[in-house]
Amino acid sequence: MAMIYHLAPVSDWEAAGGLEEYAAESLESEGFIHCSKDHSQAVEVANRLFKGRDDMLVLELDVDRLVSPIKHEAARSGTVYPHIYGPINNDAVVGVLGLITGEDGQFIGLTSG
Repeated sequence: MAMIYHLAPVSDWEAAGGLEEYAAESLESEGFIHCSKDHSQAVEVANRLFKGRDDMLVLELDVDRLVSPIKHEAARSGTVYPHIYGPINNDAVVGVLGLITGEDGQFIGLTSG
């Protein structure tokens, strides 16, 4: 079972709780949903984009269950990220992880629940 990871504000994920699918804001603004290929990439992205926030979580997605297509594409930095071109069907979400924050405020890992 191959996994990818999507960083989401808690409020956005909770708002999608009764729906069959979740769509991040970037789906409308950029045409895809940003994801990370593994835990370390998710932590790196969280530190770059969401440092200091305590309202973020990480959706663990089973790529075999995703209905929308995934493309692995390079960012301007050259780093390759998975992008989902459509909404995330909620039955593809197999885990909701938290971010562990170190004493210096940097995210240092992921934790279940």
